[in-house]
Amino acid sequence: MLIQSISNASSVVGGEEDENVLRRTLLQLLAGSGIALDGQVLGSVESIRRRMDDTLVSATVSAAMLDQWEEATIGFGRQYMNTPPLRLLCDVLLEFSAVRKAMERRQPVDLQERLCRMAAQLAGLSGMIMINLGDHRLARSFFRTGRTAADETGDRALRAWVTAREALVPLYYGDPREALNLAKKSRDMAGQTPCAAQAMAPVVEARALAMMSGSGKKDVVDQAKRALSRARAAFSQMTAVDQDDSTFGYTERQLYFHQGDALVKLGQAMEADLILEQALTKYGPADWLDPTFIKFDRAQCKLLEGDIDEALAIARATLDGLGDNCRPGILMQRAHEMAREVEAKAPNHAGLKLFQEALRATPTEDPVIGA
Repeated sequence: MLIQSISNASSVVGGEEDENVLRRTLLQLLAGSGIALDGQVLGSVESIRRRMDDTLVSATVSAAMLDQWEEATIGFGRQYMNTPPLRLLCDVLLEFSAVRKAMERRQPVDLQERLCRMAAQLAGLSGMIMINLGDHRLARSFFRTGRTAADETGDRALRAWVTAREALVPLYYGDPREALNLAKKSRDMAGQTPCAAQAMAPVVEARALAMMSGSGKKDVVDQAKRALSRARAAFSQMTAVDQDDSTFGYTERQLYFHQGDALVKLGQAMEADLILEQALTKYGPADWLDPTFIKFDRAQCKLLEGDIDEALAIARATLDGLGDNCRPGILMQRAHEMAREVEAKAPNHAGLKLFQEALRATPTEDPVIGA
């Protein structure tokens, strides 16, 4: 009994220390300080996630408190597109830790299910943020935690959402075959239930197919376009609430963006550019993450068409337009890819050196860890 008490006390102290690390990081970010994603912060992030895992496999909160946590979770989803990732991660994980504490004691079934739902959503959102920060190992760990929590709810749509989001890890980090498998698994989980994953999964399929087979092959183009057609049909069946939620649902502007991205990878430059141009008009001035990807995709369209001057002009303007704390590793990786692609086509182009110098002078706010 004494050993158990000591163990519990140690766990509480450790949990408070991890939360304090995130609070200090958040305060420094709010004060405008430049903060790197160092070992101490990553250690606290992983420790909080592990505690949630421990709670999920082992274990009375008020309904009003649950309502507040659910509102906060939805609010974090709204902030995803326009809040610097490290700052948002601190907020999300502090809420995640609070939910874990409530789950340490078994709750009535209905409350326990709501807690598990929030745990799945917050873990999935944390995984999405870790993708942006460039740590695919921690991203996968969070999605695994999210799957464990989602399984407790029995909600097919939620389980499919976590899996569709997880598919983006291999999609962005070089394993399109695994991305394709996860997308198909997500589609199977969703079944006939109208939900975000029904639209997201076939879009990931299309993007993965394009990456696996290269651009221009007619059979791949046809297969990917059929997947995009399924995505549009599924989107039309989604509820208005899901169509208005860019994190836990799937919006029209995301559908346009991801369709355009798939078409770029398929080498369909003209069609892709038209769709990407439409996508940009659907984002607000405060949104920066997706619009930045879209602009780099439009630069890629110009490169495919042979207009290197315009491709570099768009890429340079996009790079210069990134504000403080808005240069996560995944975006800077995209900028460096553009430089390499231009160099492969025109190594002596006059604008290439200027773009490369601009890249070297632009700091990555959140360095890529373990990518």
